[in-house]
Amino acid sequence: MTTEAGERFAEPLIGSARHDSWVADRSAPPPRPQTKPRSSRSYAALDLGTNNCRLLIAEPAHFGFRVVDAFSRIVRLGEGLGRGNRLSDDAISRTLDALRVCREKMTVKDVTRARLVATEACRFAENGPSFIERVREELDLELEIVDRKTEAYLAVTGCASLVDPKAHSVIVFDIGGGSTEIAWLDGQAPHAFADPCKRIRAWDSLPVGVVTLAERYGGIDVTPEAFEDMVEEVSDLLLDFAEVAAPAGRAQNFHLLGTSGTVTTVGGIHLGLARYDRRRVDGMWMRHGEISTVMQRLLHSNFTQRAENPCIGKDRADLVLAGCAILEAIRRTFPSERLRIADRGLREGILMNMMREDSVWRGGSQR
Repeated sequence: MTTEAGERFAEPLIGSARHDSWVADRSAPPPRPQTKPRSSRSYAALDLGTNNCRLLIAEPAHFGFRVVDAFSRIVRLGEGLGRGNRLSDDAISRTLDALRVCREKMTVKDVTRARLVATEACRFAENGPSFIERVREELDLELEIVDRKTEAYLAVTGCASLVDPKAHSVIVFDIGGGSTEIAWLDGQAPHAFADPCKRIRAWDSLPVGVVTLAERYGGIDVTPEAFEDMVEEVSDLLLDFAEVAAPAGRAQNFHLLGTSGTVTTVGGIHLGLARYDRRRVDGMWMRHGEISTVMQRLLHSNFTQRAENPCIGKDRADLVLAGCAILEAIRRTFPSERLRIADRGLREGILMNMMREDSVWRGGSQR
C-alpha cells in the first residue's frame, strides 16, 4: 500500500516488546467520516530525530502490519547543536509545526495506541526537557526521550527481517542526524519470527551524526581532505566497539545492514532513479565496489549537483557527504563485500513491539 507520503511497507518485521506512550487529544474536532468501516485498531509510531520528524500509522496484518498513513518532514531540530547545547527557537517552531500535522493524522486515523520517541537532539540539548513539556502543553502529545540503548535496539528490531538468513554474523547500523547506533548480531535466527534483539552481542551509540558532523566540517564545499578527516573522527569513535565485535567479520556469510537516509540515498543513486522509490531501494544489496563508486561520484560533485539529484534534494545536499563519511568509517572498520539497505528502522520497530505486546498475531493470525 502506498501512503500519502509515498511510503510503502512490503513485508513483515519482527521485534521485542517495549513500553509505549498514550497520545490523542479527544477534544480535537472529530475525524472525517471513513469510507468504509475499520476492522482493526490503529497504531502509530513517531521518530523525532535531530534532522527528521517521521510518523507511521499502521494496522496489524498477517504476521506484520499494513501502513495506512505516513509523514516525514525535515525539521532540523538539532540545528546548531554541533556548536552549542540548546535547541534554537526556529528549530523548535519548525518541529512544532510538523508535530501538529502528525497529531492531526493520528486523530483522523483514530489511533488507539502510539509511542512517540525523541532521540539525540532532545537527549543532548539542555532545553530538551522544556521542549518536551511545551509539546505536551501545546499539542497534548507525550514525547518520550529514549536512551541510546533503546534507540539501538529499536533500529535492530525494525530492520532485522532483512538479515540474510544464512548469515551467522551481521553488523547493523543506523546513521542519524545527531548519533549513530551500531550493533553486532551473532548467530543465526532460530526461525523467521524470533526476537532479533536476543542475538545482539554488543552495541554502541556514537555521538556523531550527519547534522553534527556537517556543522563541524562544513557540508556545502567538502574537499577530499575534509572527507578523510570526518572518516578518521568516526573511525576513532568506533575503536572500542570494533575491539569487542572483532569476531563478526570472520563469521560465515557476514554482511552489513544499514538503515538511514545515507544508505538509501546511496542505493537510489546507484540505481539511477529519476525519483526515489522505496519499493526498489528497501532490501536491495550493494557490493563494496558499487558503494565506493557512488561515494566517489558524490565527493567529486558540487553542492548544486548534489541538490539537483532526485535522491538527495536541496534539503539534504549539505548532509549527504557527512553521512557517507560515517558509512565509510563503518566499512573500513568492518570490511564486507555485501551491504543490505533498509528503508525501515525505528518506527517499524516500535510498531512491531506494540503489536507483539498486544498479541495481535496470536495463533498465527490477527486477533
